[in-house]
Amino acid sequence: MAEMDGRGEAIVACSDKHTSAGICIWDVETGEDIMHIPTCASSSHGLLSLTNHFLVASQLQKHGSYGGGAIFIWPLNKPQALLRSYPIEPIGPISCTRDGLFLFGGAPSGNVYVWDVSSGRLLKNWRAHHKSMSCLALSDDDSFLISGADDGGICVWTLIRNNLILFNMICCSDRSDGSVLDMADSQIRGSLPSFHCWLEHGASITGLLLTSGSSSSVLISSSLDGTCKVWDLAIGRLLQTHTFSLAVTAIVLDPTEQFLFCGSADGRIFVNALDIGLQENPPIVSEDHSTVLSGHKGSITALSFTISGLWLISASEDCTACLWDVSNWQITRRFSHKKGRITNLVVIPRSSLSVMENQRSSPRIRASLLEKAQMTKAYEGTTTLLPTYCSLEDHLNATCFRSSDSLNQQILDLEQGRTPEAIQMKVETSVENRLWAVSMTKHLTTMNKHLRSRLLDLMERRLSPDFDITIEKRKRPKVNDPEGRSMSPA
Repeated sequence: MAEMDGRGEAIVACSDKHTSAGICIWDVETGEDIMHIPTCASSSHGLLSLTNHFLVASQLQKHGSYGGGAIFIWPLNKPQALLRSYPIEPIGPISCTRDGLFLFGGAPSGNVYVWDVSSGRLLKNWRAHHKSMSCLALSDDDSFLISGADDGGICVWTLIRNNLILFNMICCSDRSDGSVLDMADSQIRGSLPSFHCWLEHGASITGLLLTSGSSSSVLISSSLDGTCKVWDLAIGRLLQTHTFSLAVTAIVLDPTEQFLFCGSADGRIFVNALDIGLQENPPIVSEDHSTVLSGHKGSITALSFTISGLWLISASEDCTACLWDVSNWQITRRFSHKKGRITNLVVIPRSSLSVMENQRSSPRIRASLLEKAQMTKAYEGTTTLLPTYCSLEDHLNATCFRSSDSLNQQILDLEQGRTPEAIQMKVETSVENRLWAVSMTKHLTTMNKHLRSRLLDLMERRLSPDFDITIEKRKRPKVNDPEGRSMSPA
């Protein structure tokens, strides 16, 4: 109940100026300075909470530095236990799946990296953009990865594995694009084919949002060109464009996903209704139709809503963060970051910071040092570290099915080392068994319907008058006439 009324939530904020600024954690309701984590400086979209168990931050490097980067991981109940990982190049924006199993990072070179969090293994990297990466986002069901770059380009990558035919049927598409985590494309070199690629924005992408509703798949992008664009993610159609007189530097949706909040370069926050119609031509919404929130003296750098949805949090280059009451849109509290502008905001349950609370919560995921790619492969564009278990013939036929006996034998061979390959094969076996169970269930259901139909037909025949007469005739004994002929009594 505490979390529902806003109590028990904490704001995590960091700057991009100096690593000594670190991470500040404040209590949402009281404004108390709960904790300070030293040694952290992250650019925009470089901080996230991993299932409320870990904080992950990409460390800002000098501009143009490709000699190495850093990603730090802190367990929330033990912030002093720090994991320092050093990828082959600096990492800017980061994102993770909802279950916390996979971490994605975008680099200044335009490369995207994918790690397995529990083992730290680098699963894949590929060239996604020709310019520096600025944003990464995942769809609510983790089926899409969306990347944005400084040149205004947006690419959509599918994460669906070995299920592309079903995906194409759902989306009414005949495209045969590769999946980011698909093991069948391990020999690809160069750029991984994207599901969608848009170049409608004229400047750097500053935000990517996806609606979580199951009935629609909508992507919202913002840019320094002063526009926000609303896309149909399935078919790639532009649905709506919001235009502003200044650069849009941050965006967020309210919890009901009915209103879009756009932070601008002059410190104002524009609020527009996200009314997506069925017009053939994408409508244009200007800032004249917006509600304006004013409370900052510098450019808006980050926007977020609390878990309860009772407050909007905005951060600015004026080194402050404001807490807005959604009932009257008044500022109820102002937080100050004394060592630099706030570039990232994350809201977490305050209980995540308590050792005792974490011991009673669900099992924590495991995090390891992140693997560094080989220098010789780092700039080839695509490196897949997930092996394929399909033969060449199977690969050419675009099918990766194996018999259960074969899969079980391969699992036993690999299980001694508890490798990710063995785990993946277990998953594939489980999927195959599930498909078999679904097929058998459908077969039994069909048989049951057939038997019920036969039974109903038999009951109808028994209840019909003609059926009774026939039965009565069968029961009457036969007699012989005087001439020896067999007769039935009338």
